[in-house]
Amino acid sequence: MSRFFLLLLLTCFPAIRTLFAQSSVIDRKIEALLKKMTLDEKIGQLNQYNGDWEATGPVTKDVDDKLEAIRQGKVGSVLNIMGVAHTRAFQEAAVQSRLKIPLLFGQDVIHGYSVTFPIPLAEAASWDLPAIERSARIAATEAAAGGVHWTFAPMVDIARDPRWGRIMEGAGEDPYLGACIARARVKGFQGNGLGNLDAVMACAKHFTAYGAAIGGRDYNSVDMSLRTLWEIYLPPFKAALDAGAATFMNSFNDLNGVPATGNSYLMRNILKGQWHFSGFVVSDWGSVGEMIPHGYVADKKEAARVALTAGCDMDMESRSYIANLPRLVQEGKVPVSLIDDAVRRILRKKFELGLFEDPFRFSDPAREKAVLNKKEHVAAARDMAERSIVLLKNEGHLLPLSGELRSIALIGPLVRSKKDMKGFWSLDVGPLNDVVSLYEGMQQQAGNTILSYAKGCDITDTSRAGFAEALSKAREADVIIMAVGERADMTGEAKSKADIHLPGVQEELIKAVLSTGRPVVVLLMAGRPMIFNWTAEHAPAVLYTWWLGNQAGNAIADVLYGKYNPSGKLPVSFPREIGQIPLYYDHFNTGRPAKDEKDLNYVSAYTDLLNTPRYAFGYGLSYTDFKYSNLQLDKSSLHVNGSISVSFDLQNTGKYAGEEIVQLYLRDIVAQPLRPVKELKDFTKLRLNPGEIKKVSFTIDRSKLAFYNDKLEYITQPGRFQLMIGSASDDIRLEATFQLLQ
Repeated sequence: MSRFFLLLLLTCFPAIRTLFAQSSVIDRKIEALLKKMTLDEKIGQLNQYNGDWEATGPVTKDVDDKLEAIRQGKVGSVLNIMGVAHTRAFQEAAVQSRLKIPLLFGQDVIHGYSVTFPIPLAEAASWDLPAIERSARIAATEAAAGGVHWTFAPMVDIARDPRWGRIMEGAGEDPYLGACIARARVKGFQGNGLGNLDAVMACAKHFTAYGAAIGGRDYNSVDMSLRTLWEIYLPPFKAALDAGAATFMNSFNDLNGVPATGNSYLMRNILKGQWHFSGFVVSDWGSVGEMIPHGYVADKKEAARVALTAGCDMDMESRSYIANLPRLVQEGKVPVSLIDDAVRRILRKKFELGLFEDPFRFSDPAREKAVLNKKEHVAAARDMAERSIVLLKNEGHLLPLSGELRSIALIGPLVRSKKDMKGFWSLDVGPLNDVVSLYEGMQQQAGNTILSYAKGCDITDTSRAGFAEALSKAREADVIIMAVGERADMTGEAKSKADIHLPGVQEELIKAVLSTGRPVVVLLMAGRPMIFNWTAEHAPAVLYTWWLGNQAGNAIADVLYGKYNPSGKLPVSFPREIGQIPLYYDHFNTGRPAKDEKDLNYVSAYTDLLNTPRYAFGYGLSYTDFKYSNLQLDKSSLHVNGSISVSFDLQNTGKYAGEEIVQLYLRDIVAQPLRPVKELKDFTKLRLNPGEIKKVSFTIDRSKLAFYNDKLEYITQPGRFQLMIGSASDDIRLEATFQLLQ
């Protein structure tokens, strides 16, 4: 930015002038404080310990008295400490240190604090950016009231392998959708800016490519081209940064042979260099020391040197920095300037949060009591849960249920579950009684309909002893609702699975119940895509309900009874079998593409399985129908700096009001290097009443046409493009072509 342009901005925009003034004041305070700090006190700011009662990684026990270490200025941050009483106690120790530098309190607030929202992958199925931002906003408001300054979220890793347990934490397989959701979540967490009492620091994780772990096995290696890294895995991180994410977190994996925690290309070159990131980077739990078993360094001393030099500012729970950086500086192997840079970044966030003015400003018991579990928070959780449900099948319009049914049988191991509804990475802040089970949700809305219940089997059971009772209840019912899936602890960190079929004998139970001839609605509850081929083919109605949080039972009942018309779309492809994985919609074509599913003669196809997924990216049904028509482009070609306006009519042709998520895909038909068969480039969500018609518009410009070449240059190439608009990646309703000119 030129000096003239900067002066012009400062003159014309008072708000910008104020921000620059505040930043300048903070800069002066940081430099004054740095001059007072000893080397040990500086290194202490780079050291993060876990609280004594909760762990999200391997527990370390080499610090006997953490409070005393804090009083000595040897700790800059603590994680897994919640509640104003606990945070105040630790902060009181911090202000007893020589320079009274306050602590940062971090916590994995992944999908809610006291009020639990749907897991992130479920929220991504809503494709509803305002609702997702509101979910993060409420989580931040509650967390901040509970004394938390910093959430280790959002996870913005692209995930294309459902065997990977942490797929539940992100937004699925697509970089465009993932980037949109990353922005929404960062804005939600940080609200109107750090320093406000309802804002917490966001942390974009895991930097980077963690979701591409080989074999879907957590913590495993990642091997990919740099072009794939830049096109698929980096865009959500860049979106999070552009939205103002205060911090980033390293990933556990190595990328092309270099552990992410010690990867200077990622942190120094990309993040802090090309992207000009001014916040700080924290390691994941113990990942600095874990470069030793990686085989990248010999000991923790070398790990500390490599990590700090590469750009990792804070060491979470490996004790590598606090134990080794003083000696490394004395030996001249780590310059003090690198330590000072890391300390500046951390101190800046503490100043921006207002902790130097009042270290206890987030430890207010009255605010904590007033904010947690507010009625509007609970209502928002119910709304978010409704929007996250995906209708996969509805033969014969079995759904929505009639309020005149005589009896409904609720069958399955998850009908009465509460804990599983909260899902993995949920916090035990509110009581479990606040969680609404499916059974309780149905009770609230069943009216005069008689509800019966049979468990049938456990989730991972091999016993069929409960089948008889389930069949007896099923035969007596007008409709059967079956709740099956995974336990909450079966998907998440360190929960990778080689077999993602519906576990145990649950599908056998579904077969048995369907044999009664009664109408059956199957609810699939999980944190990842599962394989359930028999159910998909034979059950008349199937809903994927994920793990929906506190209001799961109420939200599911709302959808079953039609109080909310399901609108969710899958953010990730569902495979038919494990052998298809990794499976994603935006693949390249081959030199021998199959013409159709029956074409097996020397083409790229399986001889024993269809190429296509069971359910494609973007797929999801409604109780109503939508007609796409009258596609119009305002021109047939554009220059690089020009644009094309696209419009069409969307009509609700059914009898229910509903929402449709309209998806725009593009294909660069001839390009060097290759481009995918289609790429999501825009979407919008609209609500239409029966018979209503709305005109939908999109704009195509360079941002939707550019890509990275083999030199990592962001370019466009002249040529013909295919425009596709539809209801899913495999359900294109309107098509056209246009030309990009030189």
